[in-house]
Amino acid sequence: MTRAAWAALAGLVAFGLGVNLAHAQSYPARTITLVVPYPPGGGVDAMARLVSEKLTNALGQQVVVDNRGGGGGNIGTRAVAKAAPDGYTLLLGHTATLAINPSLYSNAGYDPRRDFSGIGLIASMPVALIAHPSFPAKTVRDFIAYAKAQTGKLNVGSSAIGTGSYLSAELFRSMAGIDMQIVPYKGTAPLMNDLLGGHVPVAFGVLPPAMGNLESGNLRAIAVTGLKRFSLLPDVPTVDESGLPGFDAVLHYGLVAPKGTPQPIIDRLNKELRPIVAAADVRQRITAEGGDPLASGPAEHDQDIARDGEKWADLIKKLNLKVE
Repeated sequence: MTRAAWAALAGLVAFGLGVNLAHAQSYPARTITLVVPYPPGGGVDAMARLVSEKLTNALGQQVVVDNRGGGGGNIGTRAVAKAAPDGYTLLLGHTATLAINPSLYSNAGYDPRRDFSGIGLIASMPVALIAHPSFPAKTVRDFIAYAKAQTGKLNVGSSAIGTGSYLSAELFRSMAGIDMQIVPYKGTAPLMNDLLGGHVPVAFGVLPPAMGNLESGNLRAIAVTGLKRFSLLPDVPTVDESGLPGFDAVLHYGLVAPKGTPQPIIDRLNKELRPIVAAADVRQRITAEGGDPLASGPAEHDQDIARDGEKWADLIKKLNLKVE
């Protein structure tokens, strides 16, 4: 290239940077939409409403939650992937939509690493191995030994095929090398009802629907699936520490924006998000929802999305799971 061409290119780059910086300095100038790709009332929705309330105060502009359910979370997620990358349309991302669905569905309609930029993580939620009190195994080692002694006969409940609890059960079966029958339920409520009734002796499930029965002794937690113990159940060990080293299956929540959103806007949102996650009242509310607070920078969030996507893609491919 000639010197004049280089100078013109440098001018264009500088102009673009100047536009982005000016945009970021005036951001936000109007209402921000935070899309939840599920109907109202679930865990993702609760997390979004907590974050939207706090971000509204921090940014001085209204952050409005927009529930766009359908397609297992794909419809709302796809809409954000195609939205203008200007910081005014954000997504409350979740392991299901950002790490599981792209491999599970034949055509999810988006690629998390290509279509989104991480803003920051908000929380992690472990799945738990939960048993009816009559179930004889008390530890993960006992559970694995019991399953091997009952080859092919032990029924283990989970939520629907493709959910975090179902894939946690499949990952456990694969890593432990055991033959157990995973019984997927359409929802958490019927799963918990059958577990309480002893119709299924043990299950992998998220904690919020089970906490009351765990506290009353109607159910018993054998282990949690994260690498760290859950703050509300400090005496319950992890699967990793109690019989299956390296096992890690947690659900993550985080804020993402369409790819191409100016970095100064990403950084501004992360700057406001981190102290929100660290605030005592927010930590308390996250814990009440069955999670633990988890803050990160944008780059860490991108790495988390990539790492989780690879892990679940490998398992889904191994199981030959596909949803049309």
